[in-house]
Amino acid sequence: MAKQIGIDLGTSNTMIYLKDKGIVLRAPSVVAIDRHTQEVIASGTTAKRMVGKTPGNILALRPLKDGVITDLHTTSLMLHDFFERMDMTSMFNRPVALVCIPYGVTGVERRAVEDATMEAGAKNVGLIDEPIAAAVGAGIQISKARGAMVVDLGGGVSETAVISLGGVVQSNSLRVAGNELDIAIVNYLKQTRNILIGDVTAEILKKKIGTAVSDIDRGSMEVCGRDLRTGLAVTIEVSCGEVREAIKEPLSEIIAMVKMTLEETPPELSADIFDFGIVLVGGGSLLPGIDRAISERTGIRVLSTKRPLEAVCTGLGRMLQSAGDFSEFVKYKVK
Repeated sequence: MAKQIGIDLGTSNTMIYLKDKGIVLRAPSVVAIDRHTQEVIASGTTAKRMVGKTPGNILALRPLKDGVITDLHTTSLMLHDFFERMDMTSMFNRPVALVCIPYGVTGVERRAVEDATMEAGAKNVGLIDEPIAAAVGAGIQISKARGAMVVDLGGGVSETAVISLGGVVQSNSLRVAGNELDIAIVNYLKQTRNILIGDVTAEILKKKIGTAVSDIDRGSMEVCGRDLRTGLAVTIEVSCGEVREAIKEPLSEIIAMVKMTLEETPPELSADIFDFGIVLVGGGSLLPGIDRAISERTGIRVLSTKRPLEAVCTGLGRMLQSAGDFSEFVKYKVK
């Protein structure tokens, strides 16, 4: 019998759920390939360590950007390597995959996900809207006639969706998310300190000392960068306040999108959301104070799930384990 898997194919991280086993793979969406032979040298965490450090014959690539595939062939190589690592494919047994996609993607972007998954070794592919999977993973009863709002703060795209009766009633997405916060930190230090750091270092700063509100102080951190005036390597100390100032503008854009979605939501559903609250999922919800920042601007309480990074993949897993009860939500299928 073919293995059934759920794939959360994210800009920053990929997770795979295997039916009856749970989440079996959590890895950065990065692959390193040989420039000449196109063979995969490494994928996941090992490949991420190579970013910015590879010789001319090796390419360390992130094949997804802003929540969608930008390089179909490289994405299929990455997924194929993940499948082989988990022993999911063989000559006579190919997996059936359920893959989530951002709500409102174009037909071309949807087809790219289908093709990449099939080329990686899947026998059959079903696609489901990411807000639906996130809501199921967060424990929301999506089939009820009650409005629920999910905010998914990912690596490449931030999405808000109001869900009722198993469908998305109102949704907005913004290609400002975790990766944009990293870029904002790089640019801030470049402008204020004349120091250039890498995206990986900026991500570490965000995770270690970043906050969304001023009354949370996480101290400071030393990082190494290049002095733009001398061209030499230097070590500087970056404070929590500097990181907060750097990410203030992109965070304001995300919160403004949440407010806009609430303004566009029908009144009856707005009342349900006010009673139930806004549910945060995705890696961006791990930023300390982000729930308070959204709550202060919207006037609605904000709830975070226990494992926000895994919410989408957990939702896919629950659908796989439900013996077909969620088949109505799988909008697109390809064989």
